[in-house]
Amino acid sequence: MFNNRVKIFVGLIVLLAAVGVLRLVHMQLAPDSSIHEQINRLKLEAGGRRQIRTARGRILDRNGIVLAVSRPKFELHVDYTLTSLLDDRVKRAMLLDRGDARPLLPTGDGAGAELKAAEQTVEQVIDKCSHFAAAARSIRHKITEINNRMWLLRTFIAWARNGPDPALVARYSGNVEDVPVAEAIADFQRKFGPDKCLLLTAAVTDIPEMKQSWPLLELDGADDVFAAQVEFLDTEGVRIIPRTQRLYPWDAAAAQTIGWVGPPRPSDKNRFADDRLNRYLGDELCGRPDGAEYICETLLRGRRGEMVYDIDGRVVKQSRTLQGTDINLSLDIELQRRIQLYLEDCELNGNCAAATAVVVLDVPTGDILAMVSLPSYDLNTVRTDYAGLASDPNRPLLNRAVNQHYPPGSVIKPVILVAGLEAGEITPQEPINCRAQEAPDGWPNCWIYNQYGIGHDDTLSGGRQNYSRNALKGSCNIYFSRLADRLQGRTLQRWLFKFGYGRRTAMEYPQPNPAADTNRALRQTQGCISSILPQDSIESFDQIPPLRANEKRYFGIGQGNLRVTPLQVANAMATLARGGFFMPPRLFLSVGSAPPSDLRRRAEDIGISEQTLAVIRDGMSAVVNEPGGTAYSQFSRSGLARMHVDVFGKTGSTEAPENAWFAGFATDRSGRGISISLVVEGGRRGSSDAAPLARDIIGFCVEAGYLGGD
Repeated sequence: MFNNRVKIFVGLIVLLAAVGVLRLVHMQLAPDSSIHEQINRLKLEAGGRRQIRTARGRILDRNGIVLAVSRPKFELHVDYTLTSLLDDRVKRAMLLDRGDARPLLPTGDGAGAELKAAEQTVEQVIDKCSHFAAAARSIRHKITEINNRMWLLRTFIAWARNGPDPALVARYSGNVEDVPVAEAIADFQRKFGPDKCLLLTAAVTDIPEMKQSWPLLELDGADDVFAAQVEFLDTEGVRIIPRTQRLYPWDAAAAQTIGWVGPPRPSDKNRFADDRLNRYLGDELCGRPDGAEYICETLLRGRRGEMVYDIDGRVVKQSRTLQGTDINLSLDIELQRRIQLYLEDCELNGNCAAATAVVVLDVPTGDILAMVSLPSYDLNTVRTDYAGLASDPNRPLLNRAVNQHYPPGSVIKPVILVAGLEAGEITPQEPINCRAQEAPDGWPNCWIYNQYGIGHDDTLSGGRQNYSRNALKGSCNIYFSRLADRLQGRTLQRWLFKFGYGRRTAMEYPQPNPAADTNRALRQTQGCISSILPQDSIESFDQIPPLRANEKRYFGIGQGNLRVTPLQVANAMATLARGGFFMPPRLFLSVGSAPPSDLRRRAEDIGISEQTLAVIRDGMSAVVNEPGGTAYSQFSRSGLARMHVDVFGKTGSTEAPENAWFAGFATDRSGRGISISLVVEGGRRGSSDAAPLARDIIGFCVEAGYLGGD
C-alpha cells in the first residue's frame, strides 16, 4: 500500500514537471504566444524612452555665408536646495522652529553642525568655480540673486495661501496673481508679523521652481567641461547642463530680416501640442516675430528622434532624428553690412542719427540684395535687451523697409506719368506750364516756387518746354498734379496697383512642414492708394476703396493719403527697369537643396508701351545726368558712367511727415541691373539728404560685382 502511494506521488511530481517543461518549450518555440506578448509588454512598460535632440538649421545668405547658427554650450548649474543654505532667511526660519523645518533644510539634533557642513559644501563650490575664470564675488552675487528670486516667490505664495486681504485682491479684479508683489508682502507682514511670515514662507517647499537648477557659469570649451566633471563629480546639487546657443555672426546686420529666437509663447506651444516629438521642451527656443527665424520655424527646428528600450536596456523601437533644414536668403550680407555701417557713420552721413530704410533689388531676378532698417539691434543680445528695445521711441525692432509706410513724394511721379501717357490723357510733347505764380487754392505749389519764387518755365531755355521728360527731370509739382487730376480715379489707382502699391508685396515662402497649422509670412503694411486706409487685407483691385476726385492732384505729387513702403518703391523701379515686367521680389532662394523657382513664370507684363518706357527712362536719366536735374549735382562726378553704369533716378521730398527719398535703377552693358529705394525720416530734401547716399550705395553694388564692367 505504502509503495503504491509513493509511486503515485512520484508520478504526480514527474507529471507536473513534464507539464512545466512542455510549457517552457512551448514558450520558447512559440514567441508570438500571448505569454510572450505579456512578458514583452511588461518589459516595455518597465523600460523607458529617450528623446534625441535635434539641431536647428542654419540661415545662410546668397553666397552661403552663415547668418545664424546653433552651437552647443555647457553651463554649470546649481540646485536651489544648495544655494538656499547661504540664505540667512532660511537659516533664521530653521532656528525659529526646528520642528517645523522642511526637507529642504537639515533638521533634528545636531542641525547646526549639519548646516555648517552644508555651508562648507557651498563654499567649496564657489572656490572651485573660481578655477574657471569666474570671480568668487560674481558667483556669490549670482547665488544671492537666485536666493532672492526664490524667497520672493515663496513669500508671495505663502501670502496667497494664508488668507490675503479680500479688499486688496478686489482692487485687482479679484485676481490674486495680479496683485503687485510689494503690496502682497506688505499685507502679509501686517497680518502675521516678521517671524510668522518667515516660518510660513519657509513652509512653502512644494513649488516646481524649487527643484529647478540655476546657471552659475558657462564652461569654455571641452577642457573646461572635462575639468568641471572631475571637480564636481561627487558634489550633490551641482550638474553640467548642455544647452544650445543661437549665434548671429553679423550682429546687427539685417537683424529685422533674419529675426531671432526666444522662449516659446503659448501660441507657439499650441502649434505642436499634439506631437510629442515636435512640441517645445522647457528649455527650447523658437523664432519670434518676425524675420526668417519665425517664418521658417517649422523647417529650421527639425524634429526630435526617440529610442524606446525595455527593462533589459534593449532598443525595441527607434524613430529617426530630423535635423533642421538650412535656409538660404537672397541677401548679400557683406553688401548689407557695408550699407548699414556707411549710413551709421556720422563723418560720411550727416543724417546718421535719422531713422532710415534702404532696399536694393537685383533687377533680372527680383532678389532682395539688401534690406536695411535703421536703427537696428544686435541679434546676439536682443533677448536680454528686449525690454529696452521694445520701449525705445526710435523703434529699432521695426522693419521700416516693409512694415512702415510713408508718403512717397516725387518718387511716385514716374508711375503717374506712365498712367497719364498710357491712358492718353497727355502726350510726351504736350506742355503743362509752370509759371512763377502762386497755385490756385486747393492746389499744390511747385517746389521751386516755394524755394526760389520761380517756375519751371523760367528754368527751361532754348525753346524747351515743360513737357513730360523735363517735368520728370525738374520734378514739377504743377505738371504732375494737373496730370493726375485729368485721370479717372480708378485708372490712376489701377496703375498704382499694377506696380505693386496698395497691397502687400507678394513673396514666395518655403513650404511649411505639414504638421504646421499656419503658413507664416514677413509682416508687412500694404500702404494706401485710396482716400481712406483699408481696414482689410487687399487681395484684388476690386477691394480698393475709391479715391476722391479732389485728392487725385495730391496723389500726383506723392502726398495726400497715398502711402507706400520702401520695398514697394524698389520693386516698382525694378518693374520699369525690366521694361514693364512686374515680378514679386524674392527673399528666400532655396530650402536645403531645393532649386529656386522658375523666374520666368513670376514675371507679369503690365502693359507699358515701348514709347512710354522710352520717355520714362529719358526723364529719369536726365534727373541724374543733365544740368538742372534734381540729383545732377550729386551724380555728376560719381564716376559711374566710366564704369559703364547708367543711372536712372528720382528724388522726392514730403511734408507732414517730412522725409527725403531717392529711388531709381542702374544698369550696365551686359544687361545686369539693380533697383534702389531709400528714405530718410526727417530729411528735408531728396536731392541733398537722400541722393548722395543712394549714389554711394550704387557704387557699393558696382564693387560687389552686381554692376559695371564691359
